[in-house]
Amino acid sequence: YFQDYFKADCYFTNGTEKVTFVDMYIYNREQLVHFDSDVGHFVADSPLGEPDAKYWNSQPDVLDDERAAVDTFCRHNYGVVTPFTVERR
Repeated sequence: YFQDYFKADCYFTNGTEKVTFVDMYIYNREQLVHFDSDVGHFVADSPLGEPDAKYWNSQPDVLDDERAAVDTFCRHNYGVVTPFTVERR
């Protein structure tokens, strides 16, 4: 069996004051490449991830979508789930 998946995480500080989006690509329990919104581009975490990182970093539309995920994915979903998680008592 082979596993090939990605994981997206949002890290919030003071609500939505400071938001970091991290997108990780993993193959067989080894992280190959990741995108960190604080860095602003893809970073290879292993030699197998270098071709993907180079290719994605050469695509301006891919980088724009990843950078925009702080607002379109993280802040959007924070607003959706806040009534059920943060404000719940």
